[in-house]
Amino acid sequence: MHPVLEERVRELREENHHGASWMARRALEALVEAVESGEDPLEAGRTLASARVSLGAIAGAIGRVLVSGTPEQVIAEAEAVIGSRDRAAKAIAVMLAPEITGTVMTHSASCTVHEVLTHTPPARAICTISEPGAEGRRLAAQLKAAGIEVELIADAEGPDAVRESNLLLLGADTVFRDGSLVNKTGTLALAHAAQDAGVRVIVACETFKLAPFDPEQPVEDLFELIPAALIDRVVTEEGAANTIDVASLVDRTPCLQRGYDLLRGRRDRLRPPEGS
Repeated sequence: MHPVLEERVRELREENHHGASWMARRALEALVEAVESGEDPLEAGRTLASARVSLGAIAGAIGRVLVSGTPEQVIAEAEAVIGSRDRAAKAIAVMLAPEITGTVMTHSASCTVHEVLTHTPPARAICTISEPGAEGRRLAAQLKAAGIEVELIADAEGPDAVRESNLLLLGADTVFRDGSLVNKTGTLALAHAAQDAGVRVIVACETFKLAPFDPEQPVEDLFELIPAALIDRVVTEEGAANTIDVASLVDRTPCLQRGYDLLRGRRDRLRPPEGS
């Protein structure tokens, strides 16, 4: 393995402070570096996707660019996807603007959620610390710097706090075709509490986080599976969808399936190398 690629894979495996969008971008940047250094795009892509198999965002982004074809086309598409990431987040923020009222609660540190809340500041935001990793502290500091009133709370306080909120706004590491999602541990308890209290739960994510297959339990303890029944809507740059309609959105984005096919078809065959 090329030393630069090896270092990028190590970085992805050890990362626990940033969200899936950030890691997908780093994986794409690593793919470009590897291909420019003469690595085979498909093998480099498989290696990067296997670094964090619980994060469909990485496999989705890598697969999307691998279907482009030649190494030169893969590089060009990767750079295009990296460049479009900010535009996608802004489009999601515009679509969600009418939903941002009162108190909005979030968990972990989604870049997309940050974009939504800074675009349309709520009266108040609640961020969980989000252990392990405590990335919620960084998100809370960023929102405060943007002039938003923010309360940072311990994870254990989250279920009680969400009952007093108007909206639970989540990012996602993976959204499956049935509308269920993988996200940071602690999300499931918040989603249950929100449903019990009649608080809306909306997921904001880019389309490359959509996985064209049925839900699977994450292999890392940092993440957990949240059933579609606990989610009200999923909003991507392509529009908003009820969970029952996510499959149609996946089917309208054929590069998702083709990308996963290139990455050996199914994520359950993407496993870190022995001894990692």
